[in-house]
Amino acid sequence: MDIEDGFWVFAYGSLIWNPGFEAEEQVLATLSGYRRAFCMASIVYRGTPEDPGLVLALDKQGQATCEGLAYKVRAEIAADVLTYLRDRELVSSAYVEAVEHLDLADGRQVPALCYVMDPTHDQYRGTLTREQQALIIARAAGPAGTNKDYLINTVQSLSRLGLKDEELSWLADQVGRST
Repeated sequence: MDIEDGFWVFAYGSLIWNPGFEAEEQVLATLSGYRRAFCMASIVYRGTPEDPGLVLALDKQGQATCEGLAYKVRAEIAADVLTYLRDRELVSSAYVEAVEHLDLADGRQVPALCYVMDPTHDQYRGTLTREQQALIIARAAGPAGTNKDYLINTVQSLSRLGLKDEELSWLADQVGRST
């Protein structure tokens, strides 16, 4: 990926509420062909190898769309931000770096760095039911905190942006009832 002029990165989960870098621009964006899903076992941040939690990933699905934020990283810090993102997101190799085209809310289309789920990785949990996801999220915790907090922070952040994810709202309701 050429980062000489800076780059765009797509945020759909914790990068929305905890990006860890300063963005030159942030714009609502839509990614086609992927859905936001709790389809990755978390063995580092929101769970442990012995008791995995679940985190969000972009799960490839033909007609799906995912709404989130596109961050523009300026050229002066692009190399450092890319290193930071790789250290954060590629910690277990369950994500794959991909450059996908985003439709920005202001009408622009931009290529953006996206961290997508590798469905062949042993951390892939794309076959779990919503009920199974809720049970895991309600109890799991890791060094970065509880899985419940991760879910709630994401739902609240999407809401502040005027975005709604019915699946995450349902999970938040279920997890709230069980704790």
